[in-house]
Amino acid sequence: MIASLLPEGMSLGHYAGMAAMVLVGACLQGIGGVGFAMFSAPIAALFYPELAPGPLLALGGPLALMSALREFDQVDWGAAGMALVGRVVGTLGAAVCLLLLPAELLTVMFALFILAGVVLSLSGRRIDASRGNMVGAGIASGLMGTITSAGAPPFALVMQYLPPPRLRATLGCVFFAGAAFSLVMLASIGRFGRHEMWLSAWLLPLMIAGFAISGPLNRRVSRAAVRGLLLALSAFGAIALLLREAIAF
Repeated sequence: MIASLLPEGMSLGHYAGMAAMVLVGACLQGIGGVGFAMFSAPIAALFYPELAPGPLLALGGPLALMSALREFDQVDWGAAGMALVGRVVGTLGAAVCLLLLPAELLTVMFALFILAGVVLSLSGRRIDASRGNMVGAGIASGLMGTITSAGAPPFALVMQYLPPPRLRATLGCVFFAGAAFSLVMLASIGRFGRHEMWLSAWLLPLMIAGFAISGPLNRRVSRAAVRGLLLALSAFGAIALLLREAIAF
């Protein structure tokens, strides 16, 4: 019965794998504040390419909004505004890349962006959350987020020394609005249509369930451990993508 309702050509086992990935990714983001796309994007690129980037952005946007609403009074609207200016510019650049570059090169860019995100997250470099830096982080996030769905690392680097509630709430607003604009651009170039919307709708309940599960786990699971797991999985996934392309070449 359920299999007959799934998108054409999709098996129940394939859907179950995607559902498990979304559930775990949403739970990790609920615990750590970021991480849904960093966890899901490399796995999707390897096993579920139909999810990247559109459906993952369609799921990540509402997830970011739910994170923001938890601590909405902490949003730094000035920083969010500067970040979104850059995000729009980066998203436009990403749309041009998706239109003009061959699929093989886009896959390599995808993997390199993920690895760059891991390096940025591990760098520990202190960068002030000035207006210029927020715009620059927004541009980088727009490029990375629209091509891979994982646009958090540039913002995490620039905003890492803000109080955690302000960081989570502000990033939630930025990612929600940024994901919406990225989806508009993907739709305009034919990369997000009815099929992708149907996939997103089927996976939405799993995203909500994963976020709900994160609430009780917040007090039991170390955020540092979650961060380490996310970075390791992201790096391994990106390296696997590069190896696959090298072998195919």
